Order: sequence, then C-alpha cells, then structure tokens
Amino acid sequence: MIDKEGYRENVGIVICNKKQMVLWAKRTDEDAWQFPQGGINDGESAEAAMYRELKEEVGLDPHHVKILARTKDWLRYDVPKNWIRKDWRDRYKGQKQIWFLLQLTGKDSDIFLKNTKKPEFDDWRWDNFWSPVEQIIDFKRDVYEQALKELWDHLPSA
Repeated sequence: MIDKEGYRENVGIVICNKKQMVLWAKRTDEDAWQFPQGGINDGESAEAAMYRELKEEVGLDPHHVKILARTKDWLRYDVPKNWIRKDWRDRYKGQKQIWFLLQLTGKDSDIFLKNTKKPEFDDWRWDNFWSPVEQIIDFKRDVYEQALKELWDHLPSA
C-alpha cells in the first residue's frame, strides 16, 4: 500500500541472538546484504506483516522468536529514481517502515532461506549489532542507524 506522500508501508526485522549479534542476510544472486524486510498488505497489522515476512524470508515461525521492541513511528527512506519502475515513478518515493527487534529463541538450524519459490536471500550470518549501518546501501543508511539507535536499549545483555 502506497500512502498519499508516495511511501509504501513496510516492516524491517532485526533478529538478535544471545550474544547481541544480528542476523544479516545476503540478497539472492547479489553482493548486497540487508535485514529482512517486506511490505504490509492492505488490512494487515505491522506485527502480522512482520511474522509473515519472517516466515517467507528466513523460515522462522512465531515460536522461534520473542518480540523485544518496535520503533514508535514510521522511519522513511527515498529510493533513487533509477531504481523505481517507470510505471510507479509519479506516485512512489520510497518506504516507510516500522522496525521490530526480535530475539531468536530457537536454534540457528531453524533458519531456512528457501521457504518460497523465489527466495529473497541465499546466505546469512551473525554480525555485530552496529555493522549493518556501515554495510547497507547508502540510501537506507539513515533509516538503519535510526532503527538501531531506537532498538539498542531493548537489546538483552550478552
């Protein structure tokens, strides 16, 4: 769903382990890493979208994780015009996201990236909590930093 300002509603998902490391996933057939994320469907709550995307992108069910926190407000980023489909350019600017911090309560072996016919990711690793801010593509960097700063205080101690 795209709002009147041109932003698509979306969720971002930060999954941490007991060592305060975060799940960092590699996009299929690209040298690009990011947190799991995905759109919110019409009539779907942010939490329901998060659980759906969690299952689709990394194969985890609600019993594999515990919600620790979520951002209070939408965080927005603009997508460069050359990345936007031509038929969307006059009505789409970017994403507005609610971010969730989850703790993995299951095992690493519960993570399964091939849960759909077209997987988003083909590899994953545990990374330092702050490393993604330096590694993410430029146009998402500010949102990643804002989300991690807001979620940091809810990270359980190692």
